[in-house]
Amino acid sequence: MPLVEHLRELRNRLAKAVLAIVVVAIVAAFFSEQLMQFLADPVPKCAKGLAESNGGNCAVVTFNTLLAPFSLTVKVSLMAGVIVSSPVWLYQLWAFIAPGLHKNEKKYTYAFVVLAVPLFVGGAALAYQVIPVSMQVLLSLTPEGSGNILGLDDVVDFTVRMVLVFGLAFELPLLLVMLNAVGLVTGTRMASWWRGVIMGVFVFGAVATPTTDPVGMIALSGPIVVLYFFAVLFSLMNDRRRRRGNPDAALDDDEASELDLTPEDIGEIETVPPARAALPEQAGPDRVNGYDDVT
Repeated sequence: MPLVEHLRELRNRLAKAVLAIVVVAIVAAFFSEQLMQFLADPVPKCAKGLAESNGGNCAVVTFNTLLAPFSLTVKVSLMAGVIVSSPVWLYQLWAFIAPGLHKNEKKYTYAFVVLAVPLFVGGAALAYQVIPVSMQVLLSLTPEGSGNILGLDDVVDFTVRMVLVFGLAFELPLLLVMLNAVGLVTGTRMASWWRGVIMGVFVFGAVATPTTDPVGMIALSGPIVVLYFFAVLFSLMNDRRRRRGNPDAALDDDEASELDLTPEDIGEIETVPPARAALPEQAGPDRVNGYDDVT
């Protein structure tokens, strides 16, 4: 298609995606209270008010500003709209990109989506289990004689960040597998990175998690390390399968393959008689400076 047709199709795809998000967000606004309660459940709440929060064993969740209930309702509704309508806008994105992909690229894309969704959901579910422990550790640092009053918008932001960090971090091993599938990195090379990867994953876990406690760091880094070794194992098996189909696949870029010097019968060779092996016909009988057309 010409450029104008591409832009028109992109506009239509974006309009459908935005419409789906808005419709779901409007519906989610009627359940915003339940959604906010779900996101705030990990907080250990004080049943008897702020007096019970002495020493940080629990917290009181409040709205800190006049506009906080409205802004948080809009934020939670839009977030629910983006998540629930994800099949629609992901399909629109795929429908715009798919015509320009080859058959193998489409196959890898299907495999990536099929594996990426459960990995993200698994990371998000693990984050929701870790959040109460992380919050309890952070609240336990409160000195005696002090209490904790937490804004609900801060609690929701904290929960969403933890879920996104855990969910996206679980996609790292899948990215390595896809790089191996397209031939950009080998399983042996990935296995040689294990020391640096473990160190980097734990540093990432310490920096990426919003909490400063070791519980969140270990809960995030441990599963990623395990998934990394699964990715290395899969890549090694994939490389072995690839070598069986193509013996030259294991060679380095500067390494030549072995030549097959076994003689083969090429049949009879037609010889040209000397009389027929004449020079090309001259353009003219005359020579120029002693040279004809051939010389």
